[in-house]
Amino acid sequence: MTEPEFGVGVGPWEGALPTDDHFDPELLAKGDRRNVVDKYRYWRLEAIVADLDEHRHALHVAIENWQHDFNIGSIVRTANAFAVAEVHIVGNKRWNRRGAMVTDRYQHVRHHATVDEFVDWARREGLAIIGIDNVDDSIAIETASLPKNCVLVFGQEGPGLSDDARKACESTLAIAQFGSTRSMNAGAAAAIAMHTWIRQHAEAGWSQPHHSGSN
Repeated sequence: MTEPEFGVGVGPWEGALPTDDHFDPELLAKGDRRNVVDKYRYWRLEAIVADLDEHRHALHVAIENWQHDFNIGSIVRTANAFAVAEVHIVGNKRWNRRGAMVTDRYQHVRHHATVDEFVDWARREGLAIIGIDNVDDSIAIETASLPKNCVLVFGQEGPGLSDDARKACESTLAIAQFGSTRSMNAGAAAAIAMHTWIRQHAEAGWSQPHHSGSN
C-alpha cells in the first residue's frame, strides 16, 4: 500500500545530496509527498519512527474492537499526532485502517485478545486505566487531573465501553456536552481526551512548528 498523495510536500532534492543515514535515497531523487512535518522530509520510515521514539509521551490509548469500528483509524491518527507511546487494540486483531491515513506506520500498535489480557499488561506496566465514556457515574474530564502514566480506554461507537472494561477502570471520565445528542463521535471524543492529557503533562514548547489542517 502506497501512502496517498495530498498535494503537499517537496520535489526532488536540489543541490549536493546529504549523506546522513536517515535520508532515503529514493525520496531524495523523486521528492517526498508524504503527509509528514517538514523535519522529516526525505527521511526513511524507520528513521522517523526511531526519532519519534526518543520523545513519545507516557500516555497510552486503548480501543475496544468488537464491531470493527471505523473510528479506530482516526484514533490511531490522532495518537500519532500527539506522540502517544502506544495504541492498544483490544478484541479483534483486524481493524479498519482507512481512517489512519497510513499513520499507523509511524505509531506503535499492540494487540490484546481480551480485556483481561489488556488489564494484566497495564497493571504490569504500572499504568492507571482511565475509561472515557458517558455513563451515570462518570466524572467531568474538564475538572479531572489525569495521571501522567495512564492508558485512556475507549469503547465502540454507540455502546461505549464493555462491562468488563468499565469494571477495570480506575475512573471513568465524560466530556461535557450541551446539545441534543447523547454521545459524540468516538474519534472526536478520543481527540479531546488525548489533548486534555497533553495540556496537563506535555512539555510546553516541544511541539513541532506546524499547524493542523484538513489533510
